[in-house]
Amino acid sequence: MKKYLTLTLLLLNSLTGVSQDRYVIFFTDKNNSPYSLANPLQFLSQRAIDRRIQQGIAIDQSDLPVNPQYVQAVTNAGANILNTTRWFNAAIVDIPSPAVLTAIGQFPFVQTTFDVGKPLKSFKNQDQKFETLAPMAIQRIDQKASSNSTNNFNYGFAANQVNMIGLNNLHNMGYSGEGMLIAVLDAGFLDVPFMTCFDSIRLNNQIVATWDFVDRENDVYDDNSHGSSVLSCMASNKPDTLMGTAPHADYLLLRSEDAGSEYLIEEFNWSVAAEFADSAGADIINSSLGYTLFDDPFQNHAYTDMNGDLNPVTRAADFAASRGIVVVNSAGNEGNSPWNYISAPADADSILAVGAVDFTGSYASFSGNGPTADGRVKPDVSAMGQGTWLFSPFSGNQAVSGNGTSFSSPVIAGAVACLWQAWGTKSSMEVIQAVKRSSSIYSTPDTTIGYGIPNFSMAYSLLGFGEISMPDRLSLHLFPNPVSEGNVPAALFQARNNGNMELSIYDFSGRLVYRESREAMAGMLYKWEMPPTTEKGCYLVSINDGKELLSGKLVRL
Repeated sequence: MKKYLTLTLLLLNSLTGVSQDRYVIFFTDKNNSPYSLANPLQFLSQRAIDRRIQQGIAIDQSDLPVNPQYVQAVTNAGANILNTTRWFNAAIVDIPSPAVLTAIGQFPFVQTTFDVGKPLKSFKNQDQKFETLAPMAIQRIDQKASSNSTNNFNYGFAANQVNMIGLNNLHNMGYSGEGMLIAVLDAGFLDVPFMTCFDSIRLNNQIVATWDFVDRENDVYDDNSHGSSVLSCMASNKPDTLMGTAPHADYLLLRSEDAGSEYLIEEFNWSVAAEFADSAGADIINSSLGYTLFDDPFQNHAYTDMNGDLNPVTRAADFAASRGIVVVNSAGNEGNSPWNYISAPADADSILAVGAVDFTGSYASFSGNGPTADGRVKPDVSAMGQGTWLFSPFSGNQAVSGNGTSFSSPVIAGAVACLWQAWGTKSSMEVIQAVKRSSSIYSTPDTTIGYGIPNFSMAYSLLGFGEISMPDRLSLHLFPNPVSEGNVPAALFQARNNGNMELSIYDFSGRLVYRESREAMAGMLYKWEMPPTTEKGCYLVSINDGKELLSGKLVRL
């Protein structure tokens, strides 16, 4: 994808004397608004409200839409409203002349204005405004019946990219994203209505809403093809050829990116699209987009801006996260470039930034590196992004491989949908933390793949166990150890193979004092509670799957 960066809002200043441009008009307040926190159904769907309630997240002033009186005044002054952003309390507009900008800047409710890019060459002026379309999309989502499609996980070419992250076990348990809503923010979804890999999601009405925030229209299928390939990593449902990571999830397809230009406006478009996803009740946002440099050098970011606080798109990603959404974003493809580092919004501190590895799990050299400018681990996790199998509108309905963190990100986003489906009462941050803790080098993260490659089978178990102390190298972990009278000891271990697992306890004379068998699945993390020992002393605990023996010493006080 393209390269993008953002200017800190701390540097936004009023600019005048410029010919026709697109501007962000920041307002001072939301006073005298017809919208009220007492009636959130004016601007949030019931699904969005339920997500907040479930996670204990309050609805606040930043959730209120921009005051329509302010927007109307800007329109009356001669500006063409493109979008409004409630999180930034601003309007994104076309300004036809410097005189219009001057007039707008004199309104007492205008805080500042900022030039974010040249106008589109072929701007589509829609009669129907975004504000009237959002509730329509939300209504469709709320009324949509869930799919009863049957799982079939013959992954075909996608087997490695799915198995690498331990997702196959969750699929086999029946978690394939059903009931979860994923918003995909991208540059376009060319030919999605005609690609056979999406036959299933069309048949089951899993594409529940679309909107183009660049051209302001419903049609997202006539622009760039990038989002089509990204979507296929999650939603493809062609057994024996290519199965995505969340084939039964619901999807919002939202175009925020203008692939034909590089201007800061796209970061604000991203925010507006994320706000739409929030209002519609999305659980997850996948964004295979990144921002570093622009067509206008004055808008460029520097690496020092990648501190999680400055870039508009980064702030928007954290806004979305604060609303209980899991935001999954590509780390960027700058690893081999002079830039080298991650791009925004991958620097956001409350999201999952995803780097890329190859089919062996080794770092893909193009993947953007960490840390953030303020020293935090980035990327957070990594997945297969070199040689990722996907579909393209240009591949003749044949699976092809592609390179980029644009593809490792949706692999993870779809997996998150399955994990959260399994543990629907967990918060977004609990889900993110479990994904990180399950990763291959969690104890020793680095600047290339972050905490490593997540194991979603282990993340599933971690969410079930709650907070638990994890050893640096997980083999067999006995706790509490030593165990005092009245406490119940447990064995924590990761199954290496499928099949029957046998736990045995011996005293130090070699006498068997306890034995139990259970079925287990490879890659899953298990907590196996043992009966309290009857005598003080040392015991040998072993777990045998017929191929491998794990053992450890348990002390009874």
